[in-house]
Amino acid sequence: MAETGLKERLRADLTAAMKARDTLTTATLRLTLAAITNAEVAGTEAKELSDAEIIAVLNKEVRKRGEAAEAFAGAGRAEQAAKERAEADVLSAYLPQALTDDEVGALVRDAVESVTATTGSAPTMRQMGLVIKDAQARAQGRADGSRIAAAVKLALAPRG
Repeated sequence: MAETGLKERLRADLTAAMKARDTLTTATLRLTLAAITNAEVAGTEAKELSDAEIIAVLNKEVRKRGEAAEAFAGAGRAEQAAKERAEADVLSAYLPQALTDDEVGALVRDAVESVTATTGSAPTMRQMGLVIKDAQARAQGRADGSRIAAAVKLALAPRG
């Protein structure tokens, strides 16, 4: 099975972190590679993940660490929260550049136009799911789902 470029880069960086005795990066990359392997063997048949699928796993891991950092901070465990944030920063370096609010807005406008062309009428709040799905496909993991949903809600809100 051929390895994807991003997975190879993660493995190479893990080796470099181990040689440099960087425990935070080593532990973070090990857990991430384990999550990627779990995603590869999930389902009925094992498969090699594409870079886009690996980016989705990385996004999930970053989101998990962000939520854990919030929980630790709320519980008064600042050291653990800082560690979770540091791990999220390590993983964020492997993600593509996030879209700006203006770029997300442009994607949503394109998605609204696409759904309008498909359905034959301007989408309403009832078709919000269709617009979000289209916009997320266009974003390709470069924008958080909640940001896309908020932009779609704003775009579909009745003007008054």
